[in-house]
Amino acid sequence: MGLLDQLAGQVMGSMGAQKQDPVSHSGMMGSVLGMIEQAGGLPALLQKLQSSGLADQVASWVGTGENQAVSGDQIHVALGSDQVGAVASAAGIEPAHAAAGLAQLLPQIINQLTPGGQVPSDDLVAQGISLLKGKLFG
Repeated sequence: MGLLDQLAGQVMGSMGAQKQDPVSHSGMMGSVLGMIEQAGGLPALLQKLQSSGLADQVASWVGTGENQAVSGDQIHVALGSDQVGAVASAAGIEPAHAAAGLAQLLPQIINQLTPGGQVPSDDLVAQGISLLKGKLFG
């Protein structure tokens, strides 16, 4: 559980340091983790983002350097209205706020789920996401 504790602490800590958008990150975290599961796991989500024009940003999130920023509009285009709407509905917020929150959270979460610049096996990530959801949201 040490890795999960570290992941939760790092993501939640870095969210607290950001002042970009007044989106409730704690309310969105469970929605984001659920979205990764529903997308078919981390590799499938990464592929979707890359094929939607965010290849450079995704490479920076997976890599060991600084994460490139992405806008809410870019996330909305990449994921589509249905997926952004589902995250918004689950988090109880408007789709525009969900897209902005995803733009802030996804780089951090993907960065933490890809230690050393490598995408772990899908089964390991899925197990970690399930455990993290339970830890953060009871």
